[in-house]
Amino acid sequence: MFGRRKKRDAAEDAAGEAEQVVDSVDTEADEEDGTRERVRLEPEPRPDGPWDSSEVRDPADGRVDLGGLFVPGVDGMELRVEVAGDAIVAATVVLRDSAIQLQAFAAPKREGIWGEVREEIGAGITQQGGIIDEVEGPLGWELRAQVPVQLPDGTGGFQVVRFVGVDGPRWFLRGVISGQGAVQPQAAGLLEQIFRDTVVVRGEGPMAPRDPIVLQLPNDAQMVPEGVQQDEGASRFSGGMGQLQRGPEITEVR
Repeated sequence: MFGRRKKRDAAEDAAGEAEQVVDSVDTEADEEDGTRERVRLEPEPRPDGPWDSSEVRDPADGRVDLGGLFVPGVDGMELRVEVAGDAIVAATVVLRDSAIQLQAFAAPKREGIWGEVREEIGAGITQQGGIIDEVEGPLGWELRAQVPVQLPDGTGGFQVVRFVGVDGPRWFLRGVISGQGAVQPQAAGLLEQIFRDTVVVRGEGPMAPRDPIVLQLPNDAQMVPEGVQQDEGASRFSGGMGQLQRGPEITEVR
Protein backbone atom coordinates (compact mmCIF):
# COMPACT_ATOMS: atom_id res chain seq x y z
CA MET A 1 0.00 0.00 0.00
CA PHE A 2 2.86 2.33 0.72
CA GLY A 3 5.85 2.64 -1.57
CA ARG A 4 9.17 2.59 0.18
CA ARG A 5 11.41 5.59 -0.17
CA LYS A 6 14.01 4.84 -2.83
CA LYS A 7 17.57 4.56 -1.63
CA ARG A 8 20.50 5.47 -3.83
CA ASP A 9 24.11 4.89 -3.04
CA ALA A 10 25.03 8.46 -3.89
CA ALA A 11 22.32 9.85 -1.64
CA GLU A 12 23.40 7.63 1.24
CA ASP A 13 27.02 8.65 0.84
CA ALA A 14 26.03 12.30 0.77
CA ALA A 15 23.91 11.85 3.91
CA GLY A 16 26.82 10.26 5.70
CA GLU A 17 29.14 13.08 4.70
CA ALA A 18 26.54 15.64 5.75
CA GLU A 19 26.30 14.04 9.21
CA GLN A 20 30.05 14.27 9.65
CA VAL A 21 30.19 17.86 8.36
CA VAL A 22 27.40 18.99 10.68
CA ASP A 23 29.16 17.39 13.65
CA SER A 24 32.42 19.16 12.79
CA VAL A 25 31.02 22.58 11.89
CA ASP A 26 28.71 22.82 14.89
CA THR A 27 31.43 21.79 17.32
CA GLU A 28 33.92 24.30 15.92
CA ALA A 29 31.37 27.09 15.95
CA ASP A 30 30.44 26.39 19.57
CA GLU A 31 34.09 26.44 20.63
CA GLU A 32 34.67 29.78 18.89
CA ASP A 33 31.73 31.76 20.23
CA GLY A 34 30.90 29.82 23.38
CA THR A 35 27.18 29.79 22.58
CA ARG A 36 24.45 27.14 22.47
CA GLU A 37 26.14 25.02 25.10
CA ARG A 38 22.76 23.94 26.45
CA VAL A 39 21.64 22.39 23.18
CA ARG A 40 24.91 20.75 22.20
CA LEU A 41 25.39 18.45 25.16
CA GLU A 42 25.97 14.73 24.79
CA PRO A 43 22.83 12.61 25.22
CA GLU A 44 22.08 11.95 28.86
CA PRO A 45 21.79 8.40 30.25
CA ARG A 46 18.43 6.68 29.71
CA PRO A 47 18.09 4.24 32.62
CA ASP A 48 14.30 4.07 32.11
CA GLY A 49 14.18 4.29 28.29
CA PRO A 50 13.35 4.96 25.54
CA TRP A 51 15.59 2.18 24.29
CA ASP A 52 17.95 1.62 21.43
CA SER A 53 17.44 -1.67 19.61
CA SER A 54 20.90 -2.78 20.81
CA GLU A 55 19.77 -2.44 24.44
CA VAL A 56 16.78 -4.79 24.29
CA ARG A 57 17.05 -8.55 23.90
CA ASP A 58 13.69 -8.96 22.14
CA PRO A 59 12.19 -5.64 20.97
CA ALA A 60 9.06 -7.40 19.66
CA ASP A 61 8.15 -8.77 23.09
CA GLY A 62 4.94 -6.91 23.99
CA ARG A 63 5.47 -4.30 21.28
CA VAL A 64 4.09 -3.57 17.82
CA ASP A 65 6.76 -3.86 15.12
CA LEU A 66 6.74 -0.72 12.95
CA GLY A 67 10.22 -1.23 11.55
CA GLY A 68 11.94 1.89 12.81
CA LEU A 69 10.01 1.79 16.09
CA PHE A 70 8.74 -0.95 18.36
CA VAL A 71 5.75 0.57 20.15
CA PRO A 72 4.42 -0.99 23.39
CA GLY A 73 0.95 -2.48 23.06
CA VAL A 74 -1.65 -1.89 25.76
CA ASP A 75 -5.25 -2.99 26.10
CA GLY A 76 -7.76 -0.88 24.18
CA MET A 77 -5.29 1.27 22.29
CA GLU A 78 -5.56 2.40 18.68
CA LEU A 79 -2.44 2.93 16.61
CA ARG A 80 -2.48 5.44 13.77
CA VAL A 81 0.35 5.88 11.32
CA GLU A 82 1.07 9.13 9.49
CA VAL A 83 2.89 9.82 6.26
CA ALA A 84 5.14 12.42 4.67
CA GLY A 85 5.16 11.94 0.92
CA ASP A 86 5.11 8.17 0.42
CA ALA A 87 6.91 7.29 3.66
CA ILE A 88 5.40 6.42 7.03
CA VAL A 89 7.24 8.58 9.55
CA ALA A 90 5.09 8.77 12.69
CA ALA A 91 2.81 6.66 14.85
CA THR A 92 0.11 7.91 17.19
CA VAL A 93 -1.14 5.84 20.10
CA VAL A 94 -4.72 6.75 21.04
CA LEU A 95 -5.82 5.60 24.47
CA ARG A 96 -9.28 6.64 25.59
CA ASP A 97 -9.31 10.45 25.70
CA SER A 98 -5.56 10.99 25.25
CA ALA A 99 -2.96 10.36 22.56
CA ILE A 100 0.79 10.43 22.02
CA GLN A 101 2.44 10.79 18.65
CA LEU A 102 5.85 9.13 18.34
CA GLN A 103 8.41 10.17 15.74
CA ALA A 104 12.11 9.27 15.56
CA PHE A 105 14.87 11.14 13.75
CA ALA A 106 18.52 10.57 13.01
CA ALA A 107 20.87 12.66 15.15
CA PRO A 108 24.59 13.49 15.32
CA LYS A 109 26.89 10.89 16.81
CA ARG A 110 27.98 12.79 19.90
CA GLU A 111 25.39 15.52 20.40
CA GLY A 112 21.82 15.72 21.59
CA ILE A 113 19.36 17.89 19.65
CA TRP A 114 16.33 18.01 21.94
CA GLY A 115 17.29 21.38 23.43
CA GLU A 116 17.62 22.90 19.98
CA VAL A 117 14.39 21.31 18.78
CA ARG A 118 12.51 22.72 21.79
CA GLU A 119 13.66 26.20 20.87
CA GLU A 120 12.48 25.75 17.28
CA ILE A 121 9.09 24.36 18.27
CA GLY A 122 8.60 27.13 20.81
CA ALA A 123 9.53 29.83 18.32
CA GLY A 124 7.15 28.41 15.71
CA ILE A 125 4.21 28.27 18.11
CA THR A 126 4.74 31.76 19.56
CA GLN A 127 5.02 33.21 16.05
CA GLN A 128 1.55 31.83 15.37
CA GLY A 129 0.15 33.40 18.52
CA GLY A 130 0.50 30.42 20.82
CA ILE A 131 1.83 30.22 24.36
CA ILE A 132 4.61 27.93 25.57
CA ASP A 133 6.05 26.99 28.94
CA GLU A 134 9.31 25.03 29.26
CA VAL A 135 9.21 22.82 32.34
CA GLU A 136 10.99 19.77 33.70
CA GLY A 137 8.47 16.95 33.72
CA PRO A 138 8.48 13.18 34.29
CA LEU A 139 10.31 12.62 30.98
CA GLY A 140 12.80 15.46 31.42
CA TRP A 141 12.57 18.91 29.88
CA GLU A 142 9.41 19.42 27.85
CA LEU A 143 7.26 22.11 26.29
CA ARG A 144 3.70 22.63 27.43
CA ALA A 145 2.01 24.65 24.75
CA GLN A 146 -1.29 26.29 23.94
CA VAL A 147 -1.49 25.95 20.17
CA PRO A 148 -3.83 28.11 18.05
CA VAL A 149 -6.45 25.98 16.26
CA GLN A 150 -9.64 26.55 14.33
CA LEU A 151 -12.68 25.23 16.15
CA PRO A 152 -15.47 23.31 14.37
CA ASP A 153 -17.68 26.42 14.36
CA GLY A 154 -14.99 28.37 12.51
CA THR A 155 -13.84 30.44 15.47
CA GLY A 156 -10.32 30.45 16.83
CA GLY A 157 -9.23 28.67 19.96
CA PHE A 158 -6.32 26.93 21.63
CA GLN A 159 -5.36 23.31 22.11
CA VAL A 160 -3.09 22.22 24.94
CA VAL A 161 -0.21 20.00 23.77
CA ARG A 162 2.90 18.58 25.47
CA PHE A 163 6.10 18.12 23.48
CA VAL A 164 8.51 15.61 25.05
CA GLY A 165 11.79 14.29 23.71
CA VAL A 166 14.80 12.11 24.47
CA ASP A 167 18.19 11.93 22.75
CA GLY A 168 19.58 8.46 22.11
CA PRO A 169 22.65 7.05 20.34
CA ARG A 170 22.48 8.69 16.89
CA TRP A 171 18.71 9.17 17.18
CA PHE A 172 16.15 11.46 18.77
CA LEU A 173 12.65 10.39 19.79
CA ARG A 174 9.94 13.02 20.05
CA GLY A 175 6.51 12.59 21.57
CA VAL A 176 3.49 14.88 21.27
CA ILE A 177 0.89 14.31 23.98
CA SER A 178 -2.62 15.65 23.37
CA GLY A 179 -6.05 15.28 24.92
CA GLN A 180 -6.50 14.86 28.66
CA GLY A 181 -2.89 13.73 29.01
CA ALA A 182 -1.85 17.26 28.04
CA VAL A 183 -4.54 19.15 29.94
CA GLN A 184 -3.92 17.12 33.09
CA PRO A 185 -0.30 15.88 32.96
CA GLN A 186 -0.85 13.79 36.10
CA ALA A 187 -3.29 11.66 34.04
CA ALA A 188 -0.70 10.85 31.36
CA GLY A 189 1.19 8.15 33.24
CA LEU A 190 0.38 5.34 30.79
CA LEU A 191 1.26 7.47 27.75
CA GLU A 192 4.55 8.42 29.37
CA GLN A 193 5.28 4.75 30.05
CA ILE A 194 4.58 3.93 26.40
CA PHE A 195 7.09 6.60 25.42
CA ARG A 196 9.70 5.24 27.84
CA ASP A 197 9.27 1.65 26.67
CA THR A 198 9.46 2.43 22.95
CA VAL A 199 12.43 0.91 21.11
CA VAL A 200 14.13 2.87 18.31
CA VAL A 201 15.76 1.05 15.39
CA ARG A 202 18.17 3.60 13.90
CA GLY A 203 19.99 1.19 11.59
CA GLU A 204 23.62 1.38 10.57
CA GLY A 205 23.23 3.23 7.28
CA PRO A 206 24.28 6.87 6.93
CA MET A 207 21.57 9.45 7.60
CA ALA A 208 21.73 13.20 7.80
CA PRO A 209 20.78 14.66 11.20
CA ARG A 210 17.00 15.19 11.48
CA ASP A 211 16.15 12.76 8.72
CA PRO A 212 13.03 10.89 9.88
CA ILE A 213 13.47 7.21 10.64
CA VAL A 214 10.98 5.59 8.27
CA LEU A 215 8.37 3.19 9.64
CA GLN A 216 6.36 0.37 8.11
CA LEU A 217 3.01 -1.26 8.75
CA PRO A 218 3.03 -4.52 10.70
CA ASN A 219 2.14 -7.61 8.68
CA ASP A 220 -0.98 -8.34 10.75
CA ALA A 221 -2.33 -4.78 10.77
CA GLN A 222 -6.10 -4.50 10.97
CA MET A 223 -7.24 -1.45 9.06
CA VAL A 224 -9.83 0.84 10.62
CA PRO A 225 -12.34 2.57 8.29
CA GLU A 226 -11.49 6.16 7.47
CA GLY A 227 -13.54 8.99 8.84
CA VAL A 228 -12.43 8.87 12.46
CA GLN A 229 -11.81 12.39 13.63
CA GLN A 230 -8.12 13.26 13.74
CA ASP A 231 -6.47 14.99 16.64
CA GLU A 232 -5.43 18.20 14.95
CA GLY A 233 -2.59 18.98 17.35
CA ALA A 234 -0.79 15.67 16.93
CA SER A 235 1.11 16.48 13.78
CA ARG A 236 0.68 20.08 12.70
CA PHE A 237 3.63 21.44 14.62
CA SER A 238 6.80 19.49 13.99
CA GLY A 239 9.48 21.95 14.97
CA GLY A 240 10.81 22.46 11.45
CA MET A 241 11.07 18.73 10.79
CA GLY A 242 8.50 18.46 8.03
CA GLN A 243 4.71 18.51 7.90
CA LEU A 244 2.83 15.26 8.31
CA GLN A 245 -0.42 14.03 6.85
CA ARG A 246 -2.79 11.53 8.33
CA GLY A 247 -2.39 8.01 7.04
CA PRO A 248 -4.18 4.72 7.59
CA GLU A 249 -5.16 3.63 11.05
CA ILE A 250 -4.62 0.24 12.60
CA THR A 251 -5.97 -1.19 15.82
CA GLU A 252 -3.83 -3.37 18.03
CA VAL A 253 -6.01 -6.21 19.27
CA ARG A 254 -4.74 -7.73 22.51
